[in-house]
Amino acid sequence: MFDYRRTHTCGELNSSHIDKKVVLSGWVNKRRDLGKLIFVDLRDKFGITQILFDTSLQNIKKAEQVGLEDVISVMGRVVKRKDPNPKRKTGDIEIQVEDIKILSKAKKTPFLIFEPTEIKEDTRLKYRYLEMRRQKIIDNLHLRHKAILAIRNFLNEKKFIEIETPILSKSTPEGARDYLVPSRIYPGNFYALPQSPQLFKQILMIGGLDRYFQIAKCFRDEDLRADRQPEFSQVDIEMSFLKEEDLFKIIEDLFKIVFKTCLNKEIKTPFIKMTYKESMERYGTDKPDTRFKMEFIDLEEYIKRSNFDFFKEELKKGKKIKGFCIKGAEDISRKKIDKYKEFLTNFGILKFGWIGERNQNILKFFSNELIKEMELKFKLNKQDIIIFASQEEKMLNQGLDHLRRKIAKERELISSIYNFLWITDFPLFSKDSKTEEIKSEHHPFTSPNLEDIDLLDKDLLKVRSLSYDLVVNGYEIASGSQRIHDSNLQEKIFQILKLSKEDREKKFGYFLEALKYGTPPHLGIAIGLDRVIMLLAKTEDIRDVIAFPKTQKACDLMLRAPSKPDKEQLDILKIKTQYKEMQWD
Repeated sequence: MFDYRRTHTCGELNSSHIDKKVVLSGWVNKRRDLGKLIFVDLRDKFGITQILFDTSLQNIKKAEQVGLEDVISVMGRVVKRKDPNPKRKTGDIEIQVEDIKILSKAKKTPFLIFEPTEIKEDTRLKYRYLEMRRQKIIDNLHLRHKAILAIRNFLNEKKFIEIETPILSKSTPEGARDYLVPSRIYPGNFYALPQSPQLFKQILMIGGLDRYFQIAKCFRDEDLRADRQPEFSQVDIEMSFLKEEDLFKIIEDLFKIVFKTCLNKEIKTPFIKMTYKESMERYGTDKPDTRFKMEFIDLEEYIKRSNFDFFKEELKKGKKIKGFCIKGAEDISRKKIDKYKEFLTNFGILKFGWIGERNQNILKFFSNELIKEMELKFKLNKQDIIIFASQEEKMLNQGLDHLRRKIAKERELISSIYNFLWITDFPLFSKDSKTEEIKSEHHPFTSPNLEDIDLLDKDLLKVRSLSYDLVVNGYEIASGSQRIHDSNLQEKIFQILKLSKEDREKKFGYFLEALKYGTPPHLGIAIGLDRVIMLLAKTEDIRDVIAFPKTQKACDLMLRAPSKPDKEQLDILKIKTQYKEMQWD
């Protein structure tokens, strides 16, 4: 007799184990009946081993009952395989089964585990426990574990200590809506789930903890996309008595370790630095993908000197005219260019044109001298074309940035390297597009650049901040700043943001009080762990690297959450709700 405790995993055995008696346990991945022989691929997290039943086995009837995804345990002898499978670690051997236990029967699965076919997202997430059995998800979650372990070990060596901060917290302005949790003991009052541990980590520095980190759960009720989730993990870091260049060195060394551990890749340090202003001018975004060229071109001066009245009118309206060059574009048809034009309409861009030898309809508006000047300035060859458009700058930048990435992907211009880039010198303030009110570009605890302090009383939109983002291949994977450690300066920033004394006291009174008790200069950064793992796993969907992700509508299809609470629960909390029926099937 034997039980299900295995002697080896399904990815462990090889020719050195031949003639040994072993016990394996796992799931039935595939089954093939060949008359007197039954072949089964047995799978666990570690791999797949072929096992063989023959009619001489006493428990052959049990073997005949085995179906896909049944959980079984077998005892048998390792033998040399007649037809080796070089694609498998265990491909030189198989197990000649002497006894079998069926530990758990499986009903027919909604999709085949062993076939790498695409499955509808709703089905994948409803049966997440089945998708987890696929090697891709197993590998991704193992990769996540390796990365987190490497991060923890590195930060421990650098004398950081891991400290957990509260999940039941207080609402603070972080740029997104809060998830609220009602208090039973204090009816009508709510906790907020933290959008980040921002003020907790600053208070830890005030408390003298010097170097802190945690793998923090954060929650934001915001519109979702492929690289966002309503709850996410970040590597939260804060440190005292250091400056930006010190933090950059620590974070660069951290990523060297992570990439070496997870991918066995050496990444080049120090990372390139680019100011926010330069990034916006060259790429129209503060998170550029720098693996390919196609940088933005400002065409305003050339349009002004042309006879192109259609676009001159745009300049008179205060619109911007920008574009980029596509090299070797002789294969791009007019029909394809029309598709680019159509794509830009999704971003509210309706004025579009292109310059190239094939487009005399536009070249006729430019003198020969002006054309030569553009050819020299932009290093144009005969086969190149310039795509350009006109619109208000923010919309234009967004549309052209997306079109640039789309074209680069279609034309296979994007290499598989990892391009790290620090974006620095963000503006401290920006204007709200709807209300025109001044708001913090990052958050109100970010320190202004001390060179621009005088501008706080003169020109707020020109004040630079001591903030920085880390960008990789067009994804922002980390964001941080030097914090304000002077209580008077913090009060001034709140006044600029038109936060009343009552609001300041209500929302941040505890923090403003703490600042008055001797606050060290401190700075920090938050690394988007899920996005980092997504890049390491070479996937474009963050759901692939999270064990239990939500849909793009913030639903958990497996749990069927969110769900309606019981009336008794609401009565205890003294809450009345407007209920919306959830559609699950």
